Amino acid sequence: MSEKKMSSSRKHHLKSLMLSIAKGLLEVEAKEKESERTRYMADICPPLSLPGGVQALQELCRELHHKIDVTDEERYDLASKVDKSSKEIEDLKIKVQDLKGKFKKPALRKVRLSADQMLQALLGSKHKVSLDLRANLKQVKKEVKEEDKELRDVGDWRKNIEDKAGMDGRKKMFESEA
Repeated sequence: MSEKKMSSSRKHHLKSLMLSIAKGLLEVEAKEKESERTRYMADICPPLSLPGGVQALQELCRELHHKIDVTDEERYDLASKVDKSSKEIEDLKIKVQDLKGKFKKPALRKVRLSADQMLQALLGSKHKVSLDLRANLKQVKKEVKEEDKELRDVGDWRKNIEDKAGMDGRKKMFESEA
């Protein structure tokens, strides 16, 4: 079955018809909202008739203050209900998140990686060169100093003191220093 494509002029015509119908519906809806608003205001707020005397004006002011207090109390009650319900909603959202997010974290294992494997894991397939860190190190031979040898060969300290005791020992000590 081959479906016929609609020509661009036909599409344009249908689109303009749809827009004109939608515009008419929006205008009708706006008129209905306005009429509903005027009807509501007429029911709630009766037309104001200002009395001529001072006494009557004071009475009217008292009535208006009383109505303001009543509406303010209603507004406060509604605001507190909204706050309470919004807090409940937040608590329920947190509970839902807690229930969704409960899972055991697996214990991490220690993994030994060579330098090559680490670079390959970090850089991906870009890393081709093998890296031998020990090849670049300088080799140092340990030299044994003669002073350290003498200190090791000292031996028993009592024997050393006996050798230096008396005139002969002091003489040897001076001869070795000079």
